[in-house]
Amino acid sequence: MRLARYRAKNRRGYGILMEDSVVCFPSLAKLWDEDIPASLEEFISAGSKALEAAERIGELVKRKDAEDSAIHALNPLLLAPLISPPKIICLGLNYQDHVEEQHATVPEEPIIFLKPRTTIVGPNQNIVKPDFVKQLDYEAELAIVVGKKAKNISLSDAKSCVFGYTILNDVSARDLQFKDKQWTRGKSLDTFAPIGPCIATRNQMTDTSNLLIRTWVNDELRQDSTTAHMIFNVSEIIHHISRIMTLEPCDIIATGTPAGVGFAQKPKPKFLKANDIIRIEIEKIGVLENKVIEEASG
Repeated sequence: MRLARYRAKNRRGYGILMEDSVVCFPSLAKLWDEDIPASLEEFISAGSKALEAAERIGELVKRKDAEDSAIHALNPLLLAPLISPPKIICLGLNYQDHVEEQHATVPEEPIIFLKPRTTIVGPNQNIVKPDFVKQLDYEAELAIVVGKKAKNISLSDAKSCVFGYTILNDVSARDLQFKDKQWTRGKSLDTFAPIGPCIATRNQMTDTSNLLIRTWVNDELRQDSTTAHMIFNVSEIIHHISRIMTLEPCDIIATGTPAGVGFAQKPKPKFLKANDIIRIEIEKIGVLENKVIEEASG
């Protein structure tokens, strides 16, 4: 099941993402006497009970083959699946091929940093490039959406706190990042964390060990890898982070990027510029696309 937030015909909502529509929650739940929370954030926090109700509704819709606008929001504008996560936790240098392309040292344990939630934008929203950023870059990442509170969770139980997965583009100002010799400023500018197009639930993505992950910039394929190149897998990441901080429902954990980022392109770096379109695809989740624009003066 893939869940998405959307806007269609001047209404907003969330529900199950189909090919060209979203099965509307929670209005549909009321129609069929199901208990579904009012927002996607509340839905995630409600855990297995809400997910089971959503599965039942999904099956009902399939059997009814309904086209009524009360059931389907047709041709919806997809929004960021989460807009106010408690935390956005990111990993650096977590793909073997990405480590090798920059001749770095393989980390002995996950390298983590945080991005503020003001970095979030949704599918087809713009990435805003300030005039003082000269080396803008992309990073395609599989992102974990946390489904329940967890602290010091064991390696064997780590995946039990996963609600699902989405795509996150860890947009980076390399000039600021390399100048500061740490990553906060260069990765924290507004609009520097596009996410979407949906959240694929854990039961749809039981195996995340070899997912295709690709990035195009203006139709040029830049990243073409798989999650098999991860140094620390999903369970190891969750286990490690939960020893440091309490994980909460709707936390986002971006798991690192593979080889092919702009600053490592050969024979010379290829940084993003105004009007560039970045398209990221991760198997079983979908496609996240965003355009770069210059920040308006004044």
